Amino acid sequence: MMQELDSVIAKTRAHLLGLRNDSGWWEGHLSSSALSTATAMVALSQVDAARHAGRVDAGAAWLTDHQNADGGWGDTTLSKSNLSTTLLCWSALKRCAPEAADGIGKAEAWIEAQVGSLRPDEICKAVVARYGKDRTFSVPILMHCALCGTLGPEEAAWRRVLALPFELAALPRTWFGAIGLPVVSYALPALIAIGYLRFNKAPPAPWNPLGWLRGALWPYIRPMLKTLQPSSGGYLEATPLTSFVTMALAGAGEALHACVPGAVEFLERSQRDDGAWPIDTNLATWGTTLAVKALAIDETEELPDARVVRDWVLNQQYHDIHPFTNAAPGGWAWTDLPGGVPDSDDTPGAMIALHHLGTTDVNAMAAGATWLLDLQNRDGGMPTFCRGWGTLPFDRSTPELTAHALNAWWLWRDQLPHLHQTRIDHATQLALNYLKKCQRADGSWLPLWFGNEHVEEEVNPVYGT
Repeated sequence: MMQELDSVIAKTRAHLLGLRNDSGWWEGHLSSSALSTATAMVALSQVDAARHAGRVDAGAAWLTDHQNADGGWGDTTLSKSNLSTTLLCWSALKRCAPEAADGIGKAEAWIEAQVGSLRPDEICKAVVARYGKDRTFSVPILMHCALCGTLGPEEAAWRRVLALPFELAALPRTWFGAIGLPVVSYALPALIAIGYLRFNKAPPAPWNPLGWLRGALWPYIRPMLKTLQPSSGGYLEATPLTSFVTMALAGAGEALHACVPGAVEFLERSQRDDGAWPIDTNLATWGTTLAVKALAIDETEELPDARVVRDWVLNQQYHDIHPFTNAAPGGWAWTDLPGGVPDSDDTPGAMIALHHLGTTDVNAMAAGATWLLDLQNRDGGMPTFCRGWGTLPFDRSTPELTAHALNAWWLWRDQLPHLHQTRIDHATQLALNYLKKCQRADGSWLPLWFGNEHVEEEVNPVYGT
């Protein structure tokens, strides 16, 4: 039995090593995404339908070819149908490929079965109920539907799309955690662009001072979308976020905004040969650090080109304040591409991988440890991107990120300066207290990331624990 197991491990190890790219690290490959494809189609169509007709048609063909048997679409080509993705795909086909009557009809039947009807008010209620007070996903979905005409006549449709207070983007970034934005920290471009579109389509009543305030602040806020945009053109390297920003600006008469050409180029570049788009360009840093940690279980020192991988991971560390979240230097993102943002999962992941790879750059590890220490919330847990933005799920402390930080701190603690050791000791106690408080009665912990669609409420206690 042990010999058989050793053989399987050896084959798996060889296969994993064989998945590296020519540079020696792991780029990976993300599933094509119906959600991304639907949003990209609408964004390109909104900017210039004639110019992008070929790309939009290819996307529509992919959607119809990959519709689930029940009429809906899921997060991947192997996922169960869900309401959000199905609404986006249905709306995109209604607008961009009305000739796909069979697929549209199946989607409508699925939506009716889930929502109770195709009435716009019922659809809106279902979407808002799905996400609660977090507007990060509900408002972009409804905006997409309104642009596609699936929320009814235009005037009524835009009243159904919840307003976003984009004027708050004019406040100092350090205030954002305290004022309780209705979207998560990484969605600031969507707050601005979609908020402005909703204001443009359904402005407040003339007596409402918000109308004057928003109109007056737009010239000041408008350039922020270009400032927040990475050189690749794709916000977070993510097709959905980039598409939502693009369609919102074009829908508001801002197709000539300085960020639109770069966003369109990103979407053009991201489309695959089969017509689909992935959810993100790649997770190269995350995939590489995961691979290193897996290989470290058995003779990491024999990893071919380990020095190349080590240097590549070290080079992904940020050395300047990040313009997207104002994150301090010292962290790592999930990708090596310009749209990445440092976070509290990839930072400890990189630190742990570098420990296995035998790095001697203690200064880099001290910077990573400090970045995590400064990010820790008052409750002792670790948020994903920004400290103190605790009102919405994606900005709250979460157990798996907290555990990941603890792992990284304690692998490196004894090699760091005394001040860092003292801070790690204090942060560890806070983190352990947090983990004790959020452990469930059955002994498990629920993570924020990597849910399980086959479990009630799509949680993943196995991963969290």
